[in-house]
Amino acid sequence: MKTVHSAADIGKAIRVRRKELGYTQAFLAEYAGVSASFLSELENGKETVQINKLMDVMSLLGMDLCIYRRGE
Repeated sequence: MKTVHSAADIGKAIRVRRKELGYTQAFLAEYAGVSASFLSELENGKETVQINKLMDVMSLLGMDLCIYRRGE
Protein backbone atom coordinates (compact mmCIF):
# COMPACT_ATOMS: atom_id res chain seq x y z
CA MET A 1 0.00 0.00 0.00
CA LYS A 2 1.24 3.48 -0.84
CA THR A 3 0.25 6.73 0.81
CA VAL A 4 -0.90 9.39 -1.64
CA HIS A 5 -0.28 13.07 -0.99
CA SER A 6 -1.37 14.69 -4.24
CA ALA A 7 -3.25 14.30 -7.49
CA ALA A 8 0.16 13.81 -9.13
CA ASP A 9 0.78 10.76 -6.92
CA ILE A 10 -2.52 9.22 -8.03
CA GLY A 11 -1.75 9.97 -11.66
CA LYS A 12 1.68 8.40 -11.43
CA ALA A 13 0.28 5.25 -9.81
CA ILE A 14 -2.34 4.95 -12.55
CA ARG A 15 0.26 5.45 -15.29
CA VAL A 16 2.57 2.82 -13.77
CA ARG A 17 -0.26 0.28 -13.45
CA ARG A 18 -1.53 0.96 -16.99
CA LYS A 19 1.94 0.34 -18.38
CA GLU A 20 2.36 -2.82 -16.26
CA LEU A 21 -0.76 -4.16 -17.94
CA GLY A 22 0.50 -3.14 -21.38
CA TYR A 23 -2.44 -0.81 -22.05
CA THR A 24 -2.12 2.30 -24.16
CA GLN A 25 -3.88 5.45 -23.05
CA ALA A 26 -6.19 5.14 -26.06
CA PHE A 27 -7.14 1.56 -25.19
CA LEU A 28 -7.77 2.28 -21.51
CA ALA A 29 -9.73 5.44 -22.28
CA GLU A 30 -12.04 3.56 -24.64
CA TYR A 31 -12.36 0.63 -22.23
CA ALA A 32 -13.20 2.96 -19.32
CA GLY A 33 -15.57 5.13 -21.34
CA VAL A 34 -13.54 8.30 -20.86
CA SER A 35 -11.76 10.52 -23.34
CA ALA A 36 -8.05 10.13 -24.03
CA SER A 37 -7.58 13.73 -22.92
CA PHE A 38 -9.23 12.95 -19.56
CA LEU A 39 -6.89 10.01 -19.03
CA SER A 40 -3.87 12.10 -19.98
CA GLU A 41 -4.91 14.84 -17.54
CA LEU A 42 -5.50 12.24 -14.83
CA GLU A 43 -2.06 10.70 -15.32
CA ASN A 44 -0.49 14.17 -15.29
CA GLY A 45 -2.03 15.00 -11.92
CA LYS A 46 -4.79 17.41 -12.89
CA GLU A 47 -6.48 18.29 -9.63
CA THR A 48 -10.01 18.79 -10.95
CA VAL A 49 -10.80 15.38 -12.46
CA GLN A 50 -14.20 13.85 -11.81
CA ILE A 51 -13.99 11.37 -8.96
CA ASN A 52 -16.48 8.95 -10.51
CA LYS A 53 -14.36 8.69 -13.65
CA LEU A 54 -11.22 8.30 -11.54
CA MET A 55 -12.85 5.42 -9.68
CA ASP A 56 -13.93 3.76 -12.96
CA VAL A 57 -10.39 3.89 -14.32
CA MET A 58 -8.90 2.57 -11.08
CA SER A 59 -11.41 -0.26 -10.95
CA LEU A 60 -10.56 -1.37 -14.48
CA LEU A 61 -6.88 -1.38 -13.56
CA GLY A 62 -7.56 -3.54 -10.50
CA MET A 63 -6.72 -0.73 -8.09
CA ASP A 64 -8.49 0.31 -4.91
CA LEU A 65 -8.63 3.66 -3.17
CA CYS A 66 -8.46 3.22 0.59
CA ILE A 67 -9.13 5.91 3.15
CA TYR A 68 -7.90 5.59 6.70
CA ARG A 69 -7.05 7.82 9.59
CA ARG A 70 -3.38 8.60 10.08
CA GLY A 71 -1.87 6.80 13.01
CA GLU A 72 -4.32 3.88 13.01
